[in-house]
Amino acid sequence: MPVAMTETEPRTAPRRRGWRERWLTFRNGTVASPAFQRWAAGFPLTRGIARRNTRALFDLCAGFVYAQVLFACVRLELFRLLETGPLAPEAIARRLDLPSERALTLLKAAASLDLLTRLPDGRFGLADLGAAMIGNPSISAMVEHHAMLYADLADPVALLREKPDRTRLSGYWPYAESGAPVAPDSVAAYSGLMAASQAMIAGDVLDALPLSDRACLMDIGGGEGVFLSEAARRHSHLSLRLLDLPPVAERARDRFESAGLGARVTCHGSSFRDDALPEGADAISLVRVVHDHDDTVIESLLRAVHAALPPGGLIAIAEPMAGTPAAEPIGDAYFGFYLMAMGSGRPRTAAELSAMLASAGFSDIRERRTRRPLLARLITAKRA
Repeated sequence: MPVAMTETEPRTAPRRRGWRERWLTFRNGTVASPAFQRWAAGFPLTRGIARRNTRALFDLCAGFVYAQVLFACVRLELFRLLETGPLAPEAIARRLDLPSERALTLLKAAASLDLLTRLPDGRFGLADLGAAMIGNPSISAMVEHHAMLYADLADPVALLREKPDRTRLSGYWPYAESGAPVAPDSVAAYSGLMAASQAMIAGDVLDALPLSDRACLMDIGGGEGVFLSEAARRHSHLSLRLLDLPPVAERARDRFESAGLGARVTCHGSSFRDDALPEGADAISLVRVVHDHDDTVIESLLRAVHAALPPGGLIAIAEPMAGTPAAEPIGDAYFGFYLMAMGSGRPRTAAELSAMLASAGFSDIRERRTRRPLLARLITAKRA
């Protein structure tokens, strides 16, 4: 029985649907029809689209299995084993201490994912993606690290509905828990992972970052100093500073001393959440820092950076960003769920970051082209 509208309920006219919404409704209803799907799979003009969509849906279902194939290759050091040349399946099985039939299952799976290639004589060697894994050890470190992410996403609906008190990722990244003490022995793992993965993007960012007219660069959240070490190599005139949590800054200080950069780099052990930023730098970089923190934290940080810089001072934000053309799933799907599991931060678009910079008082806000924007895009701005 219909419920009568009470006098307190507002009367609203039905919203008129635009042509685009009407078209989407019609299209979705058509595509959802099993009869249409069977027809499209056989009709010459739609057969290719139907098959691509079928493959895309299956890949979404099977993506976790593909990731575990890669994880097994990394854990078994299969790519290193094949670095010197192809081997027969039996030889690979012996070297990996696997039953022959299961080793062959892994090898065929890796070949289907373009990690390996199978030669006409039955041996397996590296394909392009497998060779790239050897050249980028940080990728292997991230693959190993993702075991924690998969555990946190075992029940994604529960993660969406309620924020758990603690996840594996929040425990791994101690700064994700606001106010939580950070013990020196807890930073070794995540500092090492950050150092390994930072090497991939440091060059890309510095290629695009104008520092020739700057005297002092301070890297906030600089980890063990990989980014500053590369900046030191490229810009001999720069004075350098690193700011990170005290136990992390201590590890960075040791790295700089070992590299002969101790005299050029000053390490500040403090929290940008709780402590004032040191003054004196005319350029400040935030490399893969902003997306790790919630809006209130970043708004406060940007205001603090603005206050610490002199007139004309430069700020640089470099990180993967939401809405990156041809890499939309990396920002909104991967980083969206990763940061949700971590319990802090969110992926932001370049427009959102630019608006936050403007709100903090910065001007001359611009994005600068990087070599691999899916890994890191770069936005710079200046204090007026």
